[in-house]
Amino acid sequence: MIQLMLVDDHHLVRNGFRLILESQKDMAVLADVESAEGALDMLAQNNLPDIILTDVKMEEMNGITFIGRLKEKYSQIKVLALSMMNDIQTVFEVLRAGGDGYLVKDSSADEVVFGIRQIANGEKYLSVSLGLSCIENYRLYIENNPDKRIIMTKYDISERELAVLELISEGYTNAEIADRIFLSKRTVEGHRQRLIEKTRTRNTAELVRFGFHNMLLH
Repeated sequence: MIQLMLVDDHHLVRNGFRLILESQKDMAVLADVESAEGALDMLAQNNLPDIILTDVKMEEMNGITFIGRLKEKYSQIKVLALSMMNDIQTVFEVLRAGGDGYLVKDSSADEVVFGIRQIANGEKYLSVSLGLSCIENYRLYIENNPDKRIIMTKYDISERELAVLELISEGYTNAEIADRIFLSKRTVEGHRQRLIEKTRTRNTAELVRFGFHNMLLH
């Protein structure tokens, strides 16, 4: 049985997806919540689904930030992003944050179910309506970034730490990074220090050079 959680700030959207999913014999909706913050609170109570379907554009914390925070603590949970947007940049941002799939909200019920099953089986899934050009660009993106995941695994670098590293490389201060990714300054400082320790570099300049040398930064 595939256990699911729905995260969307529109009640009608959540109800629509719930009706589709609960009609499937191999799927069960564990919970539906209206915000990313609510989802994180529920996960903290050990209500852990196999897959989370989340909207990309939400008030307070958006879906991309939510995916990053989720994957940092619950890497085993798969995430299928839902959006009305079908531009390549948004798709890449979702996948880069750790998303396992991207589904346009006007997809058919059959495609929704198919996409969930693909992700449950360990595959990635992109909505058919995104077009072959988007899928081809994604394939090329993966081919041109073959070592990033290996390096992240080798040095135990999380998605959140990678996001911090990218902002460090762009010259942002700890306070500015904290504002951009909705963390406290102290948490960002901790991420920076752990990155230096994990990569065995001596300072921020060496850390950034490490990132570029190992294809973590572009």
